[in-house]
Amino acid sequence: MTEEQVDQIRDGYEESTLSRREKVALQFTDALLHDPSRVTPALQAALRVHFTEAQIVELALGVGLCHALSKLLITLGLEPQSMPMTVLPTPVAR
Repeated sequence: MTEEQVDQIRDGYEESTLSRREKVALQFTDALLHDPSRVTPALQAALRVHFTEAQIVELALGVGLCHALSKLLITLGLEPQSMPMTVLPTPVAR
């Protein structure tokens, strides 16, 4: 991605000039990080329009591994001191 595209990945990216494929990937990423119950059948269908099953698995694993690594680094006190930290609540298991 270009720097210009990365700059569009903020709140409101849905109205950005990113491609529909990129927006679906970001929506999936947001759902996995914030509330996995937001991976609805509609989102799953949209993913299948733009990605193969293997690509969906790769995206999910990439997001999951980066999220796990960030949690581990925070737990061990290894996060960069100059970097702002956002605390996201863990969803309650149902």
